[in-house]
Amino acid sequence: MQTTTILYVILALLLSISVAFFQYFYKTKNKSKVNVLLFCLKTLSLFLLILLLINPVIKNKELKNIKPVLSILVDNSKSISFFKEDKNIEAFANKIKEDKSINEKFDVHNFTFGSQLNDLDSLSFMEAETNISKSIVSVNQLYTNTIAPVILLTDGNQTIGNDYEFVNSKQKIYPIVFGDTTQYKDLKITQLNVNKYSYIKNKFPVEVLLNYEGKETVSSQFTITKKGKTVFTKRINFSETDKSKTITTNLVSTNEGLQYYTASIRKLQGEKNIKNNTKSFSVEVIDEQTKVLILTSVLHPDLGVLKKSIESNKQRSVSIFNIDNFKIQLNDYQLVVLYQPNNKFNSVLNQIKTKNSNYFLISGANTDWNFINKQQLGITKKAINQTENYGATFNASFLTFLQKDIGFNQFPPLKDVFGEVVVSKESQTLLYQNIKGLQTKQPLLATLESNDQKIGVLFGEGLWKWRAASFLSNNSFEDFDEFMGNFIQYLASNKKRSRLELNAESIYPANSTIEISAFYTDKNYLFDARASLEITITNSETKQRIKFPFSLVNNSYQTEIENLTSGDYSYSVSVIGQDIKKHGKFKITKSQIEEQFTNADAKKLLQLANKTEGKLFYNNEFNQLKKSLLENKAFYTLQKSTVKEQNLIDWKWILCIVIALLSVEWFIRKYYGKI
Repeated sequence: MQTTTILYVILALLLSISVAFFQYFYKTKNKSKVNVLLFCLKTLSLFLLILLLINPVIKNKELKNIKPVLSILVDNSKSISFFKEDKNIEAFANKIKEDKSINEKFDVHNFTFGSQLNDLDSLSFMEAETNISKSIVSVNQLYTNTIAPVILLTDGNQTIGNDYEFVNSKQKIYPIVFGDTTQYKDLKITQLNVNKYSYIKNKFPVEVLLNYEGKETVSSQFTITKKGKTVFTKRINFSETDKSKTITTNLVSTNEGLQYYTASIRKLQGEKNIKNNTKSFSVEVIDEQTKVLILTSVLHPDLGVLKKSIESNKQRSVSIFNIDNFKIQLNDYQLVVLYQPNNKFNSVLNQIKTKNSNYFLISGANTDWNFINKQQLGITKKAINQTENYGATFNASFLTFLQKDIGFNQFPPLKDVFGEVVVSKESQTLLYQNIKGLQTKQPLLATLESNDQKIGVLFGEGLWKWRAASFLSNNSFEDFDEFMGNFIQYLASNKKRSRLELNAESIYPANSTIEISAFYTDKNYLFDARASLEITITNSETKQRIKFPFSLVNNSYQTEIENLTSGDYSYSVSVIGQDIKKHGKFKITKSQIEEQFTNADAKKLLQLANKTEGKLFYNNEFNQLKKSLLENKAFYTLQKSTVKEQNLIDWKWILCIVIALLSVEWFIRKYYGKI
């Protein structure tokens, strides 16, 4: 208790005595024993009442010892059981848990990890993926301001995530190596790169990275098969100095739909692990034969740019006709581009409206807007006889199809007659007009949909400048041609826009988690977070069906499916309460990613230990690990002092006592007639 508080208490006592003395003894002739009792009652009640106002507290100083934390990270992946180290790793973890001297010095926390870090409840060694780097980062975040060395019980083989040997860790890491560290001869497919999509009768590239571990000079055969038939083969030689090969080939897309392939390299004599010699992949082949017709009223550089850009995809062909010379019917074309139309386009527009054909209208300085406004196309422009330069502003909320910003706002402005644009049909704007730095909500490039008809409108000429600017920025026409290809593909497609879009892989390793996400929109094509989505998965061989719900995560619906056996599956995603469904297929291979390793990766674990100033140990070196932990002076116990304030009095009881004392004093005075 502070000195000031003690002085206040003494003053309170003196004040209480003074008041009581003044009331019962000052100038009082009859000093009976009753007055003495009343004096005592008054003094005590006043003192306690003032004590309530002072509310004295006592400060207690407590010392607390904070031990350093010892985090035990146990690899719970399938590779541990594949190496038959599951019992050894459990025994090692139990030794740490039961060791008295370690537990006296450290506050031991146990975790398991596979793809995620979890508290250690039990060990199953069934995790299909290993992410060592993420586990280390998670522990570092958990004990940011604490001395917390990490013991890592693992074989060092990681299947997903950033390379753990370069991870930044403030805590010292002590890897314990489990598994055979002997180097065996091994051939494996390290990586396989292939496009997800290809067009029918087109060639698509396949790139395969092969690795060899060993010291002898060996030879093997690499093959790619489809439905048991060999579509590519090559003889490969490896040596101690030539351990990596990259195979690149082009395969032909012969059939439409999802096509599965298997890449494999023939095993070596005496090779221990052959599960990493095979890798499956798939390609979805699209049958797209698109013919585009460009009708123009003027000669312009844009025409050549449109042709080159559209035909950069070999599945598309472009024919250009001047409107004066066009005598052909539109039936042979999937898309018509109307370049700066005027009244000579009347018969063509009548055909388009009759057949409800898709078209792309590009206006410019020579466009006859009086003619277009009379055609009831869903767009009108109150044009005047004056031109204007229109820059582009990208709309990130454009939903019609996926399009990235390729630097539209840096492109030169397009030229068109000045006037206000009015759109009367359902539309989405990809690019807004920017007039001399002033951003507007007027469309520069937009899409319209009505009665299954798709319309694209570009309000300005000068696309040749955009393609040239894109080349100057990227040293390639690829970005611009991809943008134009996306736009043409959307307009040329006769498929209705889907309100339900899915994102899923077509092939998964065995025992991996199947992740499928969905994007669902309302009738205005705005994301709808109110829906309930469900997926039905059917095994193609057994016909067994299972259903899973989707969960809403940010701006998409997601689901994760586990424990599916190897085989072919079809699935259907439906919106409950709506007649909207989307179908797909995927395949689960027999190969498991956790079984591709032949030995423990002690080399990487050693680099991790050195980088974090820890030390590498093997699974038979428990005593050495224990000695290193106990003798390391960096792992010290902190002594933390805390000051706690405690009230000296309980105000409820004191208040009751004061009331009781005052009541007794009143009754005594009443009894003796002093009131």
